[in-house]
Amino acid sequence: MALILVVEDDEANLELVTRFLRRRGHVVLQAVDGAAGVAAAQVHIPDLIVMDLGLPKMDGWEAARQIRVGRKTARVRLVALTARTFPEDVRKAQAAGFDAYETKPVAYQRLMQKIEALLAC
Repeated sequence: MALILVVEDDEANLELVTRFLRRRGHVVLQAVDGAAGVAAAQVHIPDLIVMDLGLPKMDGWEAARQIRVGRKTARVRLVALTARTFPEDVRKAQAAGFDAYETKPVAYQRLMQKIEALLAC
């Protein structure tokens, strides 16, 4: 069981991913924008964060950069979960500090494989 923060501004996606993770025994926190995601990460220090890139208030790339420079959050595993499929978006996410990249619509088994692999590190 891990503490996972899901940062997603689309309510339906937020609830689906949350339910999926909870069914697998994880404790899930939620945030609906990038700034709230960074704040939640700093307070709760999750084991892993699943984050959209196109977020209000602060996009996922900037949120990832801020999480990576935080003393307590620098080692938190980050998974981008986004509808953006262009190679430059993947490279930009890697440069911002994401450990994995998954596209929407969500392939839950593939997402879970990535999450489990990152949690095992």
